[in-house]
Amino acid sequence: MLTRRGAIVGGLTATAAAVAAAVSVEHGVLPGRPAVQSLLGLNGEPGVVPDVAAGPVEQGVLESSHRPGKPSDWAVLRPPGSTGPLPVVVALHGHGDTVADLLGPSFGLPQYLAAAVAGGTAPYAIAAIDGGDTYWHPDPDGSDTGAMVIDDFLPLLGSQGLLVDRVGLLGWSMGGYGVLRLAGLLGAARVSAVVATSPAIWDGWTTHPLQGDPTSEGFVDEATYERLGVRGKQAQLDGIAVRVDCGTGDAFYPAARHYVDDFPSGSDVVGHFDPGAHGQDYWRRVLPSELAWLGRRVPAAATGGATGSTTTGSGDDPA
Repeated sequence: MLTRRGAIVGGLTATAAAVAAAVSVEHGVLPGRPAVQSLLGLNGEPGVVPDVAAGPVEQGVLESSHRPGKPSDWAVLRPPGSTGPLPVVVALHGHGDTVADLLGPSFGLPQYLAAAVAGGTAPYAIAAIDGGDTYWHPDPDGSDTGAMVIDDFLPLLGSQGLLVDRVGLLGWSMGGYGVLRLAGLLGAARVSAVVATSPAIWDGWTTHPLQGDPTSEGFVDEATYERLGVRGKQAQLDGIAVRVDCGTGDAFYPAARHYVDDFPSGSDVVGHFDPGAHGQDYWRRVLPSELAWLGRRVPAAATGGATGSTTTGSGDDPA
């Protein structure tokens, strides 16, 4: 029989255990951190799509030899009232997503761009293309959606009147990994700034949960993983402003933090690691800050101006 005293003691014990669990989760010492953090409600408030009118969205289909037999939908988003040539940020979607998901009401990328420019961000366009679930790199089936972006999509954007000599990159999850890899391939001569949100990266092959599964990420063996991965290759981004955002309740959080910490001294890199899980609730919350951050770098770079302040390691981005 449970006495009143026993109930009180039991309640205090449960409360203390919950507090201890919350503290342990915050410091990343409990196993299954993403699940526990979600259970304890520690992932923060979801972002809300701005209630503003979106600018024009142009859409089309790209046929590429790098993705034979699989036409890729694309879209170019411009802020309301924009005229003339615009700098461009190329956006790469995550695993299981499409361009339609970025444009749709649950994510609202056109509205976020409109709100950013209305709030004072220098105008630029955002261009997105479908890449399937190929992780934006060479796939075992012979396709290479990363090469498609570089060889086919960027020239197409140039033909649309956008400034593609030096672009920005923005990606989520699979696309977060993808933009880091493409930035390294293109270098500072072609990329001014890159934002990777919840990038799908791991600390190494031995920690990767999908080892040898070619249907997942195309990493059929450790050699392929090392060749196509981004860890240990941060020096390739020298001269590019880099921002990495990842929720502390995300399974990719430890590797994302290590990735930022391992940049060479003096690199133009900033990491933001706040409460959040892996998904649109967190991505929408950080998107306004990311678009403003890009707006301080991409247009200036396109016109030959300064690219902004430099921050090394994790921490807050300078205004």
